[in-house]
Amino acid sequence: MSYWSMLKPAFWDHTDVAAGPHKHLFNFRRIWKSAVLLTALVALAPLLFMTAIDYNVSQKAIEADIHYQTARLVSNTRRSISFFLSERKSALNFIDKDNSYAVLSDPLRMTVLLDNLKKGFGGFTDLGVIDANGLQHTYVGPYNLGGIVYSDQDWFQALKESGAYISEVFLGFRQQPHLVVAVKHNLPNGGFYVLRASIDMQQFNELLAEVEVSGRGDIFLVSREGVLQTPSRFYGRALDRLPLEVPAFSDKTQVVETRLPAEPLVVGYAYLQDTPFVLMVVKQKTELMKGWDATRRQLVAFLAISVTAILLVVLGVSTYLVNQIFEADHRRVTALHRVEYANKMASLGRLSAGVAHEINNPLAIINEKAGLIKDLFMLQRSYAEDPKLIGLADAIIYSVERCAKITQRLLGFARHVDSKPQQVNIAEVINEVLGFLGKEAEYRSITLSVDALGELPCIESDRGRLQEIFLNLINNSFAAMSNGGRLAITVRRADTDFIAATVSDNGCGISESDMKRIFEPFFSTKTGKGGTGLGLSITYGLIQELGGSVSVHSEVGKGTEFTVRLPVKMNPSGEKKNESPTCG
Repeated sequence: MSYWSMLKPAFWDHTDVAAGPHKHLFNFRRIWKSAVLLTALVALAPLLFMTAIDYNVSQKAIEADIHYQTARLVSNTRRSISFFLSERKSALNFIDKDNSYAVLSDPLRMTVLLDNLKKGFGGFTDLGVIDANGLQHTYVGPYNLGGIVYSDQDWFQALKESGAYISEVFLGFRQQPHLVVAVKHNLPNGGFYVLRASIDMQQFNELLAEVEVSGRGDIFLVSREGVLQTPSRFYGRALDRLPLEVPAFSDKTQVVETRLPAEPLVVGYAYLQDTPFVLMVVKQKTELMKGWDATRRQLVAFLAISVTAILLVVLGVSTYLVNQIFEADHRRVTALHRVEYANKMASLGRLSAGVAHEINNPLAIINEKAGLIKDLFMLQRSYAEDPKLIGLADAIIYSVERCAKITQRLLGFARHVDSKPQQVNIAEVINEVLGFLGKEAEYRSITLSVDALGELPCIESDRGRLQEIFLNLINNSFAAMSNGGRLAITVRRADTDFIAATVSDNGCGISESDMKRIFEPFFSTKTGKGGTGLGLSITYGLIQELGGSVSVHSEVGKGTEFTVRLPVKMNPSGEKKNESPTCG
């Protein structure tokens, strides 16, 4: 049994067919739903509204704090990097202003200046002087770069326009990532020369590596074209292409949210003035929101517990109140039905008695004449010794007795009739019933088959009622089949205490809507074709009286299958008996 079957209120499947024009007043399921909906709405709406507001405000506050912390980190780091680059550019400007072109053309003097820069500031790798034609005629440093012409380099062209230049990180002639700081010195004759220094990337990278970034974050410099200028923790090495889109230009620090295919990100960035660099801080939002996740779980748990408690109270109170209304109405309807049922059964009893009387009178005459015929046969030796004639007379007498029993069953529809158990071979009973219908089956070319599976015990039951049960089922199958149909009956041992007999045909089948009513009295799918609607109803009652059960499976256009389960032992006390003698 399902939990729903145990919890379902008594009024759930109730339908009052006699409600008349006021059916809505007796639709208890609708009343219950309305009561639950309105009560739950009034109780839950304020709770859900306040929870939603608190949830939204809390989340917005935490996200705003994350953005603020990220923006402050970007701003502080931008100032550090800008100071680092400005300091070195200023040092280069000082050397340019303090020394003439002739002095700067002296390699020994340049070596002293480079040593002083390394000691005073750090981060300088080499130093060189380049004339207006792009020729580096003086160079001091670890590489052999003297005499190289830079006139076709982008940084040299840009420097001619701006006067000072900080390059992107590039490989250059030395094939090592580095950046260049260069200043232009204009000469009185209209010419110029360039003082150029390379910055050590190791010291520059360490400047960013020392910054602590929360939320499994990353901090790095990127060019405006999306090329990494410093190594990234998650997105590659220097000079690799950044998989993220470079944010739009802004002269202020900005924080935006974006995402990779599987990860939402919080991105803080700032464009460094007078440099080609964009400082980016990338944090994983999932990590940053872990603190909020714990708070959110507590909030959702509180909401779930509150909603569950409210709904349980609403369901309980609504069910109790509607059930009280239903029980009061049920008591009213029961009283009316008792009066109606008493009147109906009295009329049915009178009708059954009249029908039985009308049938029994001709049956008595038939029985008397059949007995007389048999006696006459016995007077003549040739007839008395003819088993066929005597058998026909006995068949008539037996059939009359059976008809008398059927009329008694009709009377039993109005009043209880005690059963008379005896040891019965159910397969024999079925074959006896088929014997009455063999001619019709032969005429209509209907194939009949009876299969007894395994060793079957005799059952303790009422033979006449079993005959009527299977006669009704087989007649229904005949009515459902067209000529040339097939009827199969299978008898098997269901379990220790029950025998199962299955009657299946390949007839028209029963629709799903009719399946729910086939055992109702006077319901028939053969209205206007001789059907009374009592056959299956009486059959169902007989099976119940014998302590059995019946189930139906049918598909429209494919056929119908009735399965009758009958107890091996009839026991009015309801106790099981295991004795089951086997039929030979």
